[in-house]
Amino acid sequence: MIPAVVYILCTLTSLVAMTLLWRAYAARKVRLLLWSGLCFAGLALNNVLLFVDLIMIPEHDLSTVRQIPALMGVSFLLYGLVYDLRE
Repeated sequence: MIPAVVYILCTLTSLVAMTLLWRAYAARKVRLLLWSGLCFAGLALNNVLLFVDLIMIPEHDLSTVRQIPALMGVSFLLYGLVYDLRE
């Protein structure tokens, strides 16, 4: 019960951070906010897949599949930090 609550709270936290970053990007057009929002979108999807993997269908191992959105999200943030800050 407790792990499920923690996974849900982590997902909600990532979604709130993503929403706030995208709203700030829409208002200010600072591209690092966009890349950070995309990173948190990937982390939120990772948390959803973690919940599905460990709570809903524990008999299947989705560990490889659930790491893909996190990798993509962190890659977006790394791209934004390296290439957008050069300009």
